[in-house]
Amino acid sequence: MRTCARWRGRCGLSLRSGALLLLIPPLLLALQLLVVGSLLPGAARVWIGVEEQDGGVAFSVISIEPKWSSRHRGTRSWRPGVEEEAEADDGERREGARAFEDENEMHSRQVGPRALEVQLWAAGEPSFTAELNRIIQYITRPQLNCSKVLSPGRAQPAQHPAAPAHWLLCAEDWLLPASHKTCVAYSFSMDGGDADFLKTVLGLGCEVHCFDPSNSNASGGHLGNSLASNHGDGGVVSQHKMWLEWRAPKKRTQKRRGNPGGVSQTLADIMATLGHHTVHFLYADLLSGEWRVFQNWIEAGTLQNVHHLVAKVHLEWAGFEVGGSNEEVLRYWFSVLQGLQASGLKLVHSSAGEGHSVLKQTVANAHSSYTLSWVNTRH
Repeated sequence: MRTCARWRGRCGLSLRSGALLLLIPPLLLALQLLVVGSLLPGAARVWIGVEEQDGGVAFSVISIEPKWSSRHRGTRSWRPGVEEEAEADDGERREGARAFEDENEMHSRQVGPRALEVQLWAAGEPSFTAELNRIIQYITRPQLNCSKVLSPGRAQPAQHPAAPAHWLLCAEDWLLPASHKTCVAYSFSMDGGDADFLKTVLGLGCEVHCFDPSNSNASGGHLGNSLASNHGDGGVVSQHKMWLEWRAPKKRTQKRRGNPGGVSQTLADIMATLGHHTVHFLYADLLSGEWRVFQNWIEAGTLQNVHHLVAKVHLEWAGFEVGGSNEEVLRYWFSVLQGLQASGLKLVHSSAGEGHSVLKQTVANAHSSYTLSWVNTRH
């Protein structure tokens, strides 16, 4: 102290210089955090506190908080034609999804409680043979054995179909609608291939609704008239000049405006308009539109209210609004099939159609179409 008092001016200068030297490291660190933070996703916010206490320097970083947009919260951003990897909840990296773009245009899809999970490659890499074999094995192996079945055109259960059948309905007691409840059946077909299905569900006393946009005998082309219910009258078929939709309403209004006779709605919209919470039996031959329609049902959660599904799947070409390489299309198809299973549907019957063309390639061990029968075991 005596020395400092003797050299007060020089000592004071030394103390101030020491304090300045102590400030340099935290200031440099603060500058580094600001520069690095600006490069982080979402323009991170950095708050730094520097103060002098008891001859020392206190330094603290209050927060570093990225500004994540809503699309980063719990969702994955899929862009057409871009492969990306997404971080799974368990910390593992899984292969990202690939959206499939239509040759002409891509419409936005309705996204509901669950997003379609695109499966990994069958062979770990793109392979037409591996992807096709995986699909064929899946759609030709029933997942549920039924002790009693309903075959086409018959309303009485039997242990085995009388003849090879295109489709079957599982007639286990716990899978059929209760006798005191209204049975509801929908059919979407434009070629009259649903005649046996209609006969079967009519024999069960179901309220039946048949949808065909080309049917001139159906009621008017706008929603109010075309979705008139038969009020639960069994044995009566309500004809609707309407078809299934899978796109968001705002994206399809302009496209359908030039066709006053063709009205399309999602299955969920149709059920809501008709006042149906459950469809016990549904038949669908959508002429290659089934893949996007299935995806809509998976994402919107509609399948939880469908008990039996009979549908024809077409493999000749990619389908409406489905694009990409052949391997990508096959992987997308398999992902849709897996989505149906994840929604509760189990395959009970498979029937191969004619031809051996898959994505315009002749394949000896595959057919151009299959009629598949599912039952929902979760209802």
